[in-house]
Amino acid sequence: MKGYLYYTAYEAERNSGFIDEMYKCAKKADITLRLLVEGKEPDRDADFILFRDRNSSLSKRWESEGFRVVNRSEVNAIANNKLRTYELSTILGIPTIPSKKILSTANIHGYPVVLKTVNGHGGNEVFLCHTQEQADEFFTAFHDKTAICQPYIESNAQDVRVFMIGNDVVGAVKRKGNDSFKSNYTLGGSIEKYSLSEWQVRQVQTIAKALKSDYIGIDFLLLPDGRWVLNEIEDPVGARSLYKTHDFSIAEKLIQYIQKSLSQ
Repeated sequence: MKGYLYYTAYEAERNSGFIDEMYKCAKKADITLRLLVEGKEPDRDADFILFRDRNSSLSKRWESEGFRVVNRSEVNAIANNKLRTYELSTILGIPTIPSKKILSTANIHGYPVVLKTVNGHGGNEVFLCHTQEQADEFFTAFHDKTAICQPYIESNAQDVRVFMIGNDVVGAVKRKGNDSFKSNYTLGGSIEKYSLSEWQVRQVQTIAKALKSDYIGIDFLLLPDGRWVLNEIEDPVGARSLYKTHDFSIAEKLIQYIQKSLSQ
């Protein structure tokens, strides 16, 4: 079996440790795995492309050429557009932060609000605005991007990222922000292992089944009353927090999943 691990050049360098681990796990499974970076094309005989970029147009083209892309392009397109993510979750009946597309501060009828670009990730391009002046600064900075507006929901800067391979939960991490309403680990937040309840497992499986996803992260804000609301779906999802809190290799599980899915 032969496959590719696709990254942009920048992300390949930033994720060199994970790439090395993927190589080792693939070799143990008798899979020839090669790194493919932007601007390069896969050989026609590749069995799969593990796609680690936010570029659904490229993954869709490779799908149209007959390649098995992990995740498929539609997953990438939905996960990297917050409006599409919220539309999907609403259809599925998953608790979600009320969100609307917004063009200017004239569409804001009370503060505080959270303003986001639809395609930001990693906690970037997300701002808590207490005043119109702050909102104006957001629109000045991101005037060329589609934005959404959400009510500020108190979560004590806590959220949960659930890691899914296929329809199975492989791990979950609770994240808490440090001097910020954002809880992202890469922005300095603290992390701990988190155990999901039965109803939480049902909800994330509902999302994964609807998406027909291979490997995603699903982020929920944790509310003080014990409920949660969907915040984001991540593809590609970073697993640094998972490695810090769990004692298994997500690379190994991912290789096993790919091998099994391609043999069916």
